[in-house]
Amino acid sequence: MAKPARAAVPSSPRRPAPAGKPAHVGAPTVDRLIHDPFRLGVVSALAVNDTLSFTDLRTALDATDGNLSVHARKLEDAGYVTCTKSFAGRTPRTNYRLTPAGRRALDKYLDHMDAIIKATRT
Repeated sequence: MAKPARAAVPSSPRRPAPAGKPAHVGAPTVDRLIHDPFRLGVVSALAVNDTLSFTDLRTALDATDGNLSVHARKLEDAGYVTCTKSFAGRTPRTNYRLTPAGRRALDKYLDHMDAIIKATRT
């Protein structure tokens, strides 16, 4: 059976920016790595704590081990978070810390979000 032909959807023309407002051409883009709600939670928790253990971070974010591991690794690969592993007796300990690059990225992200909020409220 042949598929019915799809109607072409007209593209909507881009509206010009209102007078006095800059067009968003060339506007800074949001840091997609931090913009993810879970990863934003990780960097936010680490921003207000010098260091957090895997267990404390998992509890604070109400996360599963796997979910926290995957997102923490992405932040670690980007250089936003450091992970140190050690042992307390025979018990493994994993601790996370926000790096200076992670702090700068979070500050930049928050400034960007603040600018968006201010622009939409005026």
